[in-house]
Amino acid sequence: MTDSALPSGENKSFVILISCIATIGGFLFGFDSGVINGTVDGLVTSFGVTKTAVGVHVAFMLLGCAVGAAAAGRLADLYGRRAMLIVAAILFIVSAWGSGVATGIVEFDIYRLLGGLAVGAASVMAPAYISEVAPARYRGRLTTIQQVAIISGLTAAFLSNYVLAHTAGSSLEPFWMGIATWRWMFWIEIAPAAIFFFALMVIPESPRFLVASGKKDKALTVLTKLYGAQAAPGKVAEIDSSLDHDHKPRLSDLISKVTGKVRPIVWVGIGLATFQQLVGINVIFYYGSILWQSVGFSEDHALLINVVSGAVSIGAVVLSLVLVDKIGRKPLLWIGSAGMAVTLTLTAIAFATGTLDANGDLQLSDNMGILALVAANVYVIFFNMSWGPVMWVMLGEMFPNQIRGSGLAVAGLFQWGSNWAITMSFPALLAGLGLAVTYGFYALCAFISIIFVIKYVNETNGVELEDMEG
Repeated sequence: MTDSALPSGENKSFVILISCIATIGGFLFGFDSGVINGTVDGLVTSFGVTKTAVGVHVAFMLLGCAVGAAAAGRLADLYGRRAMLIVAAILFIVSAWGSGVATGIVEFDIYRLLGGLAVGAASVMAPAYISEVAPARYRGRLTTIQQVAIISGLTAAFLSNYVLAHTAGSSLEPFWMGIATWRWMFWIEIAPAAIFFFALMVIPESPRFLVASGKKDKALTVLTKLYGAQAAPGKVAEIDSSLDHDHKPRLSDLISKVTGKVRPIVWVGIGLATFQQLVGINVIFYYGSILWQSVGFSEDHALLINVVSGAVSIGAVVLSLVLVDKIGRKPLLWIGSAGMAVTLTLTAIAFATGTLDANGDLQLSDNMGILALVAANVYVIFFNMSWGPVMWVMLGEMFPNQIRGSGLAVAGLFQWGSNWAITMSFPALLAGLGLAVTYGFYALCAFISIIFVIKYVNETNGVELEDMEG
């Protein structure tokens, strides 16, 4: 759409600008999630953590993510979407510094927990904020930028890890000022976190939060700046009519007044959030370097593969950005599920042909190694053109105004809880059952998600937030 075709007074450039600022939280979400990938050897060596137990400490951050997502969703109804993003920016800075200076595993876990609170808050607040400021006709594209930012953050972390480790010789060698390279991997994050904090100072609060808080005059000012003086008063009235006027949004709104049961839309949100993790995507994000080393690649090459995977992922998300407002959310979800089911099955088959060497490491033939590498990367493409961005798009827009904060809180709790379970269990599954069985389980979950999408997920493409039903 060209600017000349915009509704009278709509400031598309401003909408895009503030949406992009919100997605810096997604970049930090991705960076903070991916940076751990290159620091595992440092944790094992510096803190005496066994490789089997390292999953517990890697996943410890995810407990903070679950709490952060749940708390942010509810606190955002009290203090605002922008306020929660500012808190997240501060926590990102503190966590990045503290993770690098930690002298023991308990101290490290505490700082990673703080980072988890930031990631959890940013993961639900950025798409919610974008959905609440963007017009319906291109809301999906703008919210999808969140996933571009997440993957860009992951790729930046992978690239940063690779460059630092390659320059120093390994993640365990000193890089600058005699400090181990793996610590610098965490400190790199401070710069984008600081940029995020200061950029948030120039964006307005969500107009839908302002209306729900009784601040209609402020909401009118923001909506005038977004949509123009002609459209703003009508939009304030639409938002106001979609809310319950006897009380502000609260957690109990998730219970239907008619049936006395949890609203069906909440269960759909929980299903979307959970299936996104049950397909195993974060095993590649968090354990990519270990995974590829386990099938014969060096640390240097394994970290480089992560960079390539990240770059490919960005291309896949851009494809989703082009399609999400054209063909809709639901087709992208089931197509992605089908693609992931096939590629995960092929990956599991390749791993099933492997043998163990004298050190207990998996060895694949050249052909099966190539199959595993290609299938795993095609799987990442399918994820990032579908469930990666579209799940966040739908969670940000599918709930009615009255329950959006509470719905995001519950869905975010399940999303990060599932993430924690998958991440923590992977090292044990790898040691006990092997990669073939583990990836077979992820493939089964992808097959089941096809049925879930077709049967329970409703299309939200082009629907105004005030018209969402739940």
